[in-house]
Amino acid sequence: MLLEFTVGNYRSFLPKKTLSLQAQKLSEDVKDNVCSHLSYNILKSLAIYGANSSGKSNLIDALQTMRFNVLHSVKLNDGELLGHDPFLLAKRGHDPEPTVFEVVFLKSDFCYRYGFSYSISTIEEEWLFRKTTPRSKEHALFIRTANGIAMDEKHFPEGNMALSNDRNVNDNRLFLSLCAQLGGDVSKEVMSWFQKDLNVVSGLNNQTYHNFSKMLFHEKKAASHAALHFFKVLQLGFDDLLTREEDFSFPDDLPPELRDMMAKAMQGKKNIEIDSIHTVYDKKGTACGSVRFSFDDKESAGTKKLFDLSGPIFDTLERGAILVVDELDAKMHPLISQHIIRLFNNPATNPHNAQLVFTTHDTHLLSSKMLRRDQIWFTEKDAAEQTDLYCLTDIVLPDGTKPRNDANYERNYIAGRYGAIPYIINE
Repeated sequence: MLLEFTVGNYRSFLPKKTLSLQAQKLSEDVKDNVCSHLSYNILKSLAIYGANSSGKSNLIDALQTMRFNVLHSVKLNDGELLGHDPFLLAKRGHDPEPTVFEVVFLKSDFCYRYGFSYSISTIEEEWLFRKTTPRSKEHALFIRTANGIAMDEKHFPEGNMALSNDRNVNDNRLFLSLCAQLGGDVSKEVMSWFQKDLNVVSGLNNQTYHNFSKMLFHEKKAASHAALHFFKVLQLGFDDLLTREEDFSFPDDLPPELRDMMAKAMQGKKNIEIDSIHTVYDKKGTACGSVRFSFDDKESAGTKKLFDLSGPIFDTLERGAILVVDELDAKMHPLISQHIIRLFNNPATNPHNAQLVFTTHDTHLLSSKMLRRDQIWFTEKDAAEQTDLYCLTDIVLPDGTKPRNDANYERNYIAGRYGAIPYIINE
């Protein structure tokens, strides 16, 4: 489970900012939105609001970039450049400060804090800490600086094995990734959180996980049954979804040598297609049969997005993982996005305490009272184009008070009382 994510000097973020999913002590009615593990009280969902170009997507991209670096670091060749994308609007007389990423998360019986800072060619610092409960003492497993790597040989023996194995810790590689490659138990557990527990997707480019959702239905996994029930509740117009296997086909104008090469590569493989089953009605409106349509050809863009999202959503719910979605509400009716959020907040549909973090412009969520105050976050750029990140509970109103749980969040947000809205110049 994700507790915190911190980013510094990445795109529109310059000073370090932290997004927290640790529940605060609030007198809210929506008790189901919080779960507990290892004595931590954790939010099941969190919404991020802000004007266009305020940094919402940059925050999601930062988390995805950290994940990518962790999973692919060990594949880098010595001297290969890192994907460095720092804040570029601050004038300095020297090289920019390193980019910083850090996550705090729960895995098995521990709370881990892992992070690193890096420049275009070098991992500047890296650290891994862990503890058990909020009140227990945090224990350093390893700390990497420009002077070397210090570690706890008893609790992190794989680190000592990695260094004594004459394996070079290249300047551009993460020490954690090297230790996991050599089979270290602790490092593999941390890596598995990034690889299996954390899923970052886009609500705009939903086609990238279309095949993942198709395979869930083709393999008739449990998540596909939950997804089909979800579609029926939303009354999207079809009664069922069925898959079929087809041979790969190639365009007629494809050069023969390329056709042969592709046919050889695809030999023995099948293309999975999905069809939607619709009811046919007679003149009196009585059901009299059914018809099978190609899902990709006949269904609307909004329905296709819901299908594409269904794989990550219900796979996340089934595994108790974390789903981060940029622009959840794109191409989606507000009532449907509310229903998706309820799936995560409701213990009956989320028995494994999965988490949903999403960016949105849907202000109706604020008036629905579905979210606690600590589940509502904002991004806003200052006069220097730097993104600020803050929670509704951080806001101090002009009269010196903080937003109350009985306030009209939507009306106050639109009125600009919470910031994070676009300011349009009147010409």
